[in-house]
Amino acid sequence: MQKRIVVKVGSNVLTRADGKLDVTRMSAIVDQIVWLKQNGYEVILVSSGSIASGRDQLKVDRKLGSVEQRQLFSALGQVKLIGLYYDLFREYNVHIGQVLTMKENFSSRSLYLNQRSCMSVMLANGVVPVVNENDTVSVTELMFTDNDELSGLIASMMDAETLVILTNVDGIFNGDPKDPHARVIPKVSHDRDLSDYIIDSKSDFGRGGMITKSNIAKKVADEGIRVIIANGKTDNILVDLVKHPQETMRTEFVPNSNPTSTLKKWIAHSESFAKGQVRVNRKAAEALTGQKATSLLMVGVTAVEGEFEEGDIIGIVNEKGKKIGVGRSGYNSDDARKNIGAHDVKPLIHYDYLYME
Repeated sequence: MQKRIVVKVGSNVLTRADGKLDVTRMSAIVDQIVWLKQNGYEVILVSSGSIASGRDQLKVDRKLGSVEQRQLFSALGQVKLIGLYYDLFREYNVHIGQVLTMKENFSSRSLYLNQRSCMSVMLANGVVPVVNENDTVSVTELMFTDNDELSGLIASMMDAETLVILTNVDGIFNGDPKDPHARVIPKVSHDRDLSDYIIDSKSDFGRGGMITKSNIAKKVADEGIRVIIANGKTDNILVDLVKHPQETMRTEFVPNSNPTSTLKKWIAHSESFAKGQVRVNRKAAEALTGQKATSLLMVGVTAVEGEFEEGDIIGIVNEKGKKIGVGRSGYNSDDARKNIGAHDVKPLIHYDYLYME
């Protein structure tokens, strides 16, 4: 059985200091992905770079808003970006397929499964999916945090063995990366808190910083997927991560040895799709966060906030308002309110559709 790997390439890897696409770097990454395929890996490429590519092609006479710029430059740039990938992979007689997606496509279980089916049939036929957010129709409030978040969703959805996030630094440092005494943390447990180590700064051409990468990596590793953050500008980095993993500079998040089900993986990433939330009392919070698996019963619910339908994703907060979980509601919001505190009714969220933070 082939191993499945998701490779995310950030904008700062694919762009030069002047903001233009670095075709030489793209070519090197394609060479390495082809090597992975030749050595028994199924590869999904999540690639940024469309906006940088589009900005380089057109000089706009009038001032545009941020959303207009994203839509215009991504529409222009995605054509060039996928064309370059097509030409580079064609040199090896490797087929690629373009997948443009949006956050909304992960909020519905049916759309989620449709995406998974599409990429599964591509992989089964030797095609490399090249995934990017569809910035032409995404607006600010519906956008992914960045392609780190998207790559985490893809890795989870496709049951990948490994997610590699290529950025412009060597990994997560135990201090300021500019400090000569700071060192890369080579391995991290999926439940380790790294917030004290990370100085968050966004890349010059991307939206995501290291805090975002760390949070995504922890969540994906908690689902049983190995996550590696490494420097995409290091020569032969993908090959070295496979051939010489211990000697290669990177931060590796060790996966949870007891991963969740595929359904719960979807729910785990659905927090930002929540249509409402419910507040639970102390006893219910303790039951949900305890060792024994349990559903969220209406008797433990003290308040219902927002409007949602049966089957929608909702958040769960404790008495202090702290987010403790997320799940798929067994009621619409009106019926949930009517049943607050009720005994002997069906659960608000069944355990099979519940993910605790």
